[in-house]
Amino acid sequence: MGSDRPAITLIIGCTGCGKGAVGRALAERIGAEIISMDSMKIYRMMDIGTAKPSSAARRAVPHHLVDILDPWDDYSVAEFVADADRAIADIASRGKPVLCVGGTALYVKALSEGLFEGPSANPEIRQRLSDEAEAVGNQVLHDRLKGIDPEAADRIHVNDLRRIVRALEVFEITGQPITSLQTQWDQQRTIYDCTFIGLTRDKDEQSRRINARVHKMMDLGLLDEVRNLLELDQPLSATARKAVGYAELIEYFEEKVSLEQAVEKIKINSRQLAKGQRTWFKRNRDVRWFELDDASTVEKVVDTIFRAQGMPWSN
Repeated sequence: MGSDRPAITLIIGCTGCGKGAVGRALAERIGAEIISMDSMKIYRMMDIGTAKPSSAARRAVPHHLVDILDPWDDYSVAEFVADADRAIADIASRGKPVLCVGGTALYVKALSEGLFEGPSANPEIRQRLSDEAEAVGNQVLHDRLKGIDPEAADRIHVNDLRRIVRALEVFEITGQPITSLQTQWDQQRTIYDCTFIGLTRDKDEQSRRINARVHKMMDLGLLDEVRNLLELDQPLSATARKAVGYAELIEYFEEKVSLEQAVEKIKINSRQLAKGQRTWFKRNRDVRWFELDDASTVEKVVDTIFRAQGMPWSN
């Protein structure tokens, strides 16, 4: 590519399109290591519903940012970028190609473009808020945050004073919730030479695959997996509880819906997720798209991608 910047290849696409299988096969062929760009595969004990690669697959191809957190932990996009940066540096230092595989759109965009980090710290505001928390308790500040930025309050635990103070500080300085700032992009982030590979399928075929995938997950024991998570000593994080496949079965265990209704909701929400991913990724004009169908074996897809012009490892 003629650049001094580290080269990374990002394999993206809708949920259930086959990214994982294609990414692993491609990685084996070129001796690459994989960085997961999936906001749910980071959690331990959430295996079936996230279609996490098997232990055997992860022995064959090293995967990074998989099983790095307990399901009650919080994790921000900024933390993902920092962890991914470290993993990329490690892989590159060993002379291995880097494949970033996943469908979490915020992760894809943040890794390739970066996040706007917000205003610099204001020591006076921080000290005042910290003193207030010591005087009246964290809950008062957390409730204030809930009033101005419910999404951040839902994500930040009441005991995480540092992040509560930062969110309130940002609001005082900018008049904007930190959540809105965290979805702004730093267009100057050009530390990687990015090649985008997009995998796409016909919408009807994609829907059929999603429905079949949901039934397969249920057959593999997704219901028991969710039951075990709910029986843990600590409650699931807000992020983990909202994961498609988990949120719906949690509703079943809370007796809000029948099991049949929950399974149907997983299908519907998975298809809606795929639609949103499709819309988001299509905005990226740098993506080279590869159409898959029922006749597309993993090997055939990898052959096609490997022969494509401009791939940094095709020579």
